[in-house]
Amino acid sequence: MVTARPDPASAQGPGPETAPRPRRRLAWPRGSRLGRLVITLNVLALVIVVVGALVLNELRSGLVNARIDSLSTQGELIANVIDQSATVGEPEPALDPYTASAIFQLLFIPRSQRARLFDAHGKVLADSFVVADRVDWKVLPPARKPGQTPDGPPKTPAEQAKAQRAQKALADEIAQAMKGRTVAGTRISENGERVVSVSIPIQHVRAILGVLTLEAGDVDEIISAERKALLPFIVVAMIAILISSVLLHRLIAMPVLRLARAADHVRLQGARAISLPDLSRRHDELGDLSRSLEEMTHSLSERMDAIERFAADVAHEIKNPLTSIRSAIETLDLVSDPAARARLLAILQSDVNRLDRLVTDISNASRLDAELSRESPKALDLNRLLTEVAGLYEAQLRPGEAPGSVRVSLSLADPSHPASILARETPIGQVFRNLIDNARSFSPADGEVRVSLTRARGRLIAAVEDDGPGMPPDNLETIFERFYTSRPKGRAFGGNSGLGLSIARQIVEAHGGHIHAENRHDAAGAVIGARFVVDLPEARA
Repeated sequence: MVTARPDPASAQGPGPETAPRPRRRLAWPRGSRLGRLVITLNVLALVIVVVGALVLNELRSGLVNARIDSLSTQGELIANVIDQSATVGEPEPALDPYTASAIFQLLFIPRSQRARLFDAHGKVLADSFVVADRVDWKVLPPARKPGQTPDGPPKTPAEQAKAQRAQKALADEIAQAMKGRTVAGTRISENGERVVSVSIPIQHVRAILGVLTLEAGDVDEIISAERKALLPFIVVAMIAILISSVLLHRLIAMPVLRLARAADHVRLQGARAISLPDLSRRHDELGDLSRSLEEMTHSLSERMDAIERFAADVAHEIKNPLTSIRSAIETLDLVSDPAARARLLAILQSDVNRLDRLVTDISNASRLDAELSRESPKALDLNRLLTEVAGLYEAQLRPGEAPGSVRVSLSLADPSHPASILARETPIGQVFRNLIDNARSFSPADGEVRVSLTRARGRLIAAVEDDGPGMPPDNLETIFERFYTSRPKGRAFGGNSGLGLSIARQIVEAHGGHIHAENRHDAAGAVIGARFVVDLPEARA
């Protein structure tokens, strides 16, 4: 699988390469749940804000309370003036209607308010609409037909009931004020408008002389004006929300949907290439996701290629001993000489052992990735590990001390101080066993393999040296390839599978380290052996 950059003509998705690029439109995202969710949530939030702004419950309540306070203050002032100037009679006080009306005419009543003065029996003494010569106008009705009364058509039962309720509400308010307490609230007036009303008793000592009623019907007008003032902002907010929703859909939902469709294209059609949207230039989470997917698909592609190469190499390596076995079996029936038959049987035995070794090493190599992924890295003391590995080789030599054996020596820079790395103990131990086995196979009889560990700039450097013939300069990297073998003269053919160094490099790189090979030279520049260097990051305490 490889990651392919989509051409401009095919950037919309994993469709045919020859398909023209569809024209982008601001449409409802039918195929994107995320896009629909973004738009729905944004619009829902806007609707809540708009409804709250239009209802304006808090604003209405605040205006009503403020208007009641204003009318109460104004009404108490007018009631006190009338009480002081228009009260007559002793010992039973009464309100002089003429004086009260004259004073009422001198007072200033705003045009947005209506003031009415009632005597102790509820009779209207003065009305600001009449005093101010205020005329309520309305459009004249159509001309009367012959025989129709001047009052026009009679009121409907609903209109009559509404007018009766308004008169009753005013009467109840006056009756409560006659009991000597101020009554404030909202009610429906005679013309059907909602008004804020305050009724204040005109009281001389304890005698109720009359009631002053003040009405203000401008609260609904103020609320309506506030709503009209909010409309342009609401329209702008709606346009902004819709544009932002569409942009979020285009910038987030659609790229994610295209990534999902590209992945489905690979899964359903078995494609080796995935055409991702060009999002790597974006400096946000989607850009990070796109780059991560690119790296993931590139890694998967490389792994698939490596698996294919590994399978081809395995087939090639297994065919060689199988071909040799088949030839020996075909020749065995034709050979009657016992010595020749013995040689053929020895070849068969050698090829069978080689096949067994190949299958074992191939199995270990194929399980390596799974083992590395299952086991979590832990703090590992490399001093201890190398001491144990070198001790195993020394223990193998002590019982017989066979002549020509290759010894393994260990040199640690600071044995008392732990050399910690974050690693998996079994694979790392396999790395050094493979390197030591390889060095011993190239070392002369009675030779020595030297293992050392040093520190350098927060890194741990482990080296494995031998006194063998060294390596050709052109093969310093080739030796790490799978199934590459180059044995010294006299070494039995097929004794090695050629996977040891390849497995060692794979394990070291999986732990964030590096491994390389180099030749050792003497003072004259001659090759005196080989050295394998493993560089691993040291774990911080």
